[in-house]
Amino acid sequence: MPEPEPIADFYAVVPAGGSGTRLWPVSRAASPKFLHDLTGSGRSLLQATVDRLVPLAGEDGVVLVTGAAHVDAAREQLGLADEALVAEPSPRDSMAAIGLAAAILQERHGDVVIGSFAADQVISGRDGFEQAVREAVVAARAGYVVTVGIAASRPSTAFGYVRSGAGLGVDGAPSALHAVGFTEKPDAATASAYLATGEYRWNAGMFVVRTSVLLDHLARLRPALHDGLRRIAASWDTGADARARVLADTWPGLEKIAIDHAIAEPVAAEGGVAVVPGVFGWDDVGDFNSLAALLPSVDGSGTKILGDTSAVIRVESAGSVLVPASGRTVAVLGLDDVVVVDTPDALLVTTRARAQQVKDIVAALRERGEDDLL
Repeated sequence: MPEPEPIADFYAVVPAGGSGTRLWPVSRAASPKFLHDLTGSGRSLLQATVDRLVPLAGEDGVVLVTGAAHVDAAREQLGLADEALVAEPSPRDSMAAIGLAAAILQERHGDVVIGSFAADQVISGRDGFEQAVREAVVAARAGYVVTVGIAASRPSTAFGYVRSGAGLGVDGAPSALHAVGFTEKPDAATASAYLATGEYRWNAGMFVVRTSVLLDHLARLRPALHDGLRRIAASWDTGADARARVLADTWPGLEKIAIDHAIAEPVAAEGGVAVVPGVFGWDDVGDFNSLAALLPSVDGSGTKILGDTSAVIRVESAGSVLVPASGRTVAVLGLDDVVVVDTPDALLVTTRARAQQVKDIVAALRERGEDDLL
């Protein structure tokens, strides 16, 4: 059976930002997690993201938005043309990143559909992913801001949730539902109550929308941000010098806000957001504990190793996450459920239960002025 054709007038935007502080010292500001192979697949998270988007958007339909410091590494991994790279001078959160890509694409191609897919997520089940995106595009063409809601496998407190309502009733998007609203990371009891209703799914931060719809909402809800992004986009393809001047004048003053808060939440309250259920495996690889679920077990002990398994020696130790990345041998004796990450200039030792708190180590290093380790 032949592969489905890419979707006409559809562009996949890949925001690649953040430093993955909960995955320190593997992930750092200069080499964030999306540039790393964290699953042992031989492809970085960024490469795997683009691999699954090319069949939907085509070879020329993927646009990467990343920090200027990461452009060279991303170019080396992906081989993208200059017009497929949007370099941010500094982080301004997801609304600025996605909004700028939307404005540039509208300048170039008119009113098209874009989908935003983070560069640092792990997805399994290609058919389910592609089906969800194709339905989301149909719903987006009907004028909705569309998100993909992931079937929750557990009452996680690490993810946000989107609540679904009645069917959307759009031909070609049979599973699409009205989105009632969004909730930030709840406590455990609330998350369990959510799942019991069958109305809540994890919010994976995937948004599919027509550029005109997104920019119109932005003009109405965040006019200063909209105007700044449109000004930058108008200069983007007029030459490097003109672009640099407008960026320097406009970018630092842009509001720093996530697309969830700027667009998704208020537009959902107005009835303008739809959710397509995603029936595929998804993980945002938020910490070393969640990383464990993505790696194969080295034996029956439940220990997971990212890297050279021959560099690890375990005696009476089980259920741990070990990353030997320094060239030294890592030996663990009599400890279960620990995390040991050994790099040339930093060693992290913690427990899987405290994996979310690794960000506190990064904060402590920043307070001490040890920026070379960040």
